[in-house]
Amino acid sequence: MNESQRVPSGTIIVGVDGSEGSVHALRWALAEARLRGDAVEVLHSWHMPYIADASGMMPYPGTDLQDCGEAIVAETLAKAAGAAEGVQVTTRVHQGSAATALIEASQTADLVVLGRRGHGGFLSLVMGSVASQVAGHAHCPVVVVSPEPQS
Repeated sequence: MNESQRVPSGTIIVGVDGSEGSVHALRWALAEARLRGDAVEVLHSWHMPYIADASGMMPYPGTDLQDCGEAIVAETLAKAAGAAEGVQVTTRVHQGSAATALIEASQTADLVVLGRRGHGGFLSLVMGSVASQVAGHAHCPVVVVSPEPQS
């Protein structure tokens, strides 16, 4: 059986949000998966924002946000494409809290990988709020990957 036919022994979940930190986390996870013989599942979550109109609050069309989430996953995978060779990769775009989705996914994963900083708004935090929540509540080990050094 050659490498392309190998059945993955485990699963590494990678949370992505389109930030450079999540691209770096995906590259790290793909390299780790290659070493372990694991598969990688790329997970992106989005939530339904509300917009106000004259009659009150109404939800934004979810199909647009789902499409946007799928585009974020595709773009992140494209940026890490060279690192994916020989690794089985699946994707999932989920409506709901990113931390909740990652914690739930950790129940059947061998490892969860996240970037240290995503698109959150609290720049003073050393680690993003999603990474903090997942690290504190996951059912498997969690790796929080620091950003690549700037040259």
